[in-house]
Amino acid sequence: MAKKAAAAGGVEALFVKSKVRDYIKSKGCNTSGDLIDGPALNDAIIGILDKAIGRAKANGRKTVQEKDL
Repeated sequence: MAKKAAAAGGVEALFVKSKVRDYIKSKGCNTSGDLIDGPALNDAIIGILDKAIGRAKANGRKTVQEKDL
C-alpha cells in the first residue's frame, strides 16, 4: 500500500498488516483484503491521530500524549 498511497498522493500505511491480521484471527475472524489494502483503516487511524494532535495543540502542547486520544 505504501507505493500505491504515495503514488496516489495518500499517506503511507500507519499499521503493520500482519499484526492486524493476527489480531483479527485471534478473535476468531478472517480479514478481507480490502480492509488491509484499502484506505479505510489507515484513514481511521489518521482521524484518531489528527484529533489527538488538535487536542494537544489546543492545550498549548507540541507533545501528543495518551490522554489526547
